[in-house]
Amino acid sequence: MAKRNAKQDRSHKHENSRLEKKPFVSRREQLEPNYYEKFQAIEREWKKFISGDDAVDRNVVSVEVFDSWTRCRKMAVDPLVIPHHKILTGADLAKLLKDNEYFINISRPFMQNLHKFLAGSGFLVALYEKAGHVLEAIGDDDAVNHARRGKFVSGALWTEESAGNNNVGTVLTLRKPIQIFSAEHYHRYFHHETDSSSPIFSPEGEFIGGICLTGHYFRATRDTLGMVIAAAKAIENEMQTREASRKLQIAYSFQKTVITSIPEALITIDNQGRVSLINDNAREMLFQRLETIEGQPIQKVMGKENQQFLSMIKDKETITDAEVRIFSHSGGNDYTMTCNPIIDGDGETIGKIIILNEITRAKTLVTRMIGAKAKFCFEDICGQNSRFLMSVDQARIVSRNSSNVLLLGESGTGKDVFAQAIHNASNRRSGPYLAINCAAIPRDLITSELFGYSDGAYTGSRRGGNQGKFELADGGTIFLDEIAETPLELQAVLLRVIEDKSIVRIGGSRVRPVDVRIIAATNKDIMSEIRKGTFRKDLYYRLSVFSIHMPPLSERLDDIPLLVEHFIKKFEKNSGEKVHVISKQVIETFQHYNWPGNIRELQNVVERMMNYADSGKLTVDHIPPEITKTSVFANDQESMTSLKEFEHQAILKMLQGKLKKAEIARKLGMSRPTLYRKLKEYDIS
Repeated sequence: MAKRNAKQDRSHKHENSRLEKKPFVSRREQLEPNYYEKFQAIEREWKKFISGDDAVDRNVVSVEVFDSWTRCRKMAVDPLVIPHHKILTGADLAKLLKDNEYFINISRPFMQNLHKFLAGSGFLVALYEKAGHVLEAIGDDDAVNHARRGKFVSGALWTEESAGNNNVGTVLTLRKPIQIFSAEHYHRYFHHETDSSSPIFSPEGEFIGGICLTGHYFRATRDTLGMVIAAAKAIENEMQTREASRKLQIAYSFQKTVITSIPEALITIDNQGRVSLINDNAREMLFQRLETIEGQPIQKVMGKENQQFLSMIKDKETITDAEVRIFSHSGGNDYTMTCNPIIDGDGETIGKIIILNEITRAKTLVTRMIGAKAKFCFEDICGQNSRFLMSVDQARIVSRNSSNVLLLGESGTGKDVFAQAIHNASNRRSGPYLAINCAAIPRDLITSELFGYSDGAYTGSRRGGNQGKFELADGGTIFLDEIAETPLELQAVLLRVIEDKSIVRIGGSRVRPVDVRIIAATNKDIMSEIRKGTFRKDLYYRLSVFSIHMPPLSERLDDIPLLVEHFIKKFEKNSGEKVHVISKQVIETFQHYNWPGNIRELQNVVERMMNYADSGKLTVDHIPPEITKTSVFANDQESMTSLKEFEHQAILKMLQGKLKKAEIARKLGMSRPTLYRKLKEYDIS
């Protein structure tokens, strides 16, 4: 029995010996050829160098090692004294590890794999950051304890200055893989070790630290450095993969946020016509009856009733703001559609993106973009003349309803301001306000401008047609200035629009309801135009539910002081210049002038005078000649002479200010030819 137990013990010992066999041998005869001789040769050269002899055999000592020895000598590193390391502890160590948490977490699995492969060999696997602090070390208990005695622990700073050339500090300097064998260490304390270390770079190419192997020199092989390099590369690849994934996630989050934020309905389809992406607005507007949309053919999703839409996206590569009618769970609705190809990095079309905007919303956006908003209110209207205030009171009454209004008065009396004030005081104030000068639009274009045109109405016309101003003003007010200039054929169309409250685009047949209040204006004697047959009487009656007469400035001369003060404040605000005094004679001159251009002319004259004045005072000398010539002060030759001299000085001053002649002419309220004539008259070169 004892013999059998002894035999079993020997068997167990043999088995344990086999299991504990190490991947690296320790007997000298099993080292690489001439390994021990290499150690002895390097140690001889090391002794020679630290004794002050630089005649080192460069066939024995590599360039990298010799250069590192030289750096250590210059830093006064003592190769015979046990090195002293700075070691972070407490809050400083916690901050170091927190700052490098991402780096550590990525690297740890690769460090563990390397340690597992080298288990029992006595090697220590360590990670360090870009300043040279050790972050983490993994190894067998003996290796970890040995490292702890040598201060190779988390938080320890291992630079060449503190420990000579080593697996951390030397890589910090060279930024490339290196193996330091035994006596290649500058410090004698580490001659029993071999260090293999490789730097690690971020996906952006920034040095962030490295990974190293430390063990007894007689256990190192040619493969040790290769293992470290492979581990470093694996860590870099993992970081690149995670960074690519992170960027994709960020891009996806941005894309999702943008798509969700778009107020329009958005759909993307692939080359096979399958829906690949749809935002919530599209789902709500079009597809409430469907649960699964992504991956479905667009033809199936839209249904046969939307053949117009399907044909458009099939036939055309690019579509811009085309109008299309789409039938969905809520019935038929009109949309503007934009469709563009999706191009990949190779320039290949991989799908299409479709954006649908409800016409009602599109109208709101368009009117906002083109400035379809009234600026003036009744509070902005300036005047105390009794006849003028009567017109203001009439306008206030008119603003309480949606009846059409006809404003009558000379040019420059403020009809456009009244129209805006009426709109802003009405229950349509939140709707669009569009102003059209009927005399400024060519006769052959005004109909399409007002009422729009359908797809194909003209050669070269916009695909999908175009909305007219009446459609854009739906729910608001349209101001038709100089209405008497419209051709008779347009008057007939306008009359029908007023009566039917709907329009038909040119070239189309579809009746489109519109809810628009019309405020028209003219500077002509409208009854005379009716008698001449140039304006329809029936249209006049439809437009003039309310008629408001705008008195000319010549009939409200008592308002001139108030108006002048108003315009001066306005120009002061825009220019930053201040006028402290207005000559009494200026007001008197203004009140003795008939103002054929009305308020618009007065505003122009005040602005011109302010550009002449540089003393903070407006005097009669600043009044333009055409005003003084027709006033009761026209015979004041001395005043005229003074004005010419001031005009001369003003031109000189502006030229010295390096203003362009076009700008000078504008500021002085004259044309460029007039300015050139003045330059010649005053002999100014």
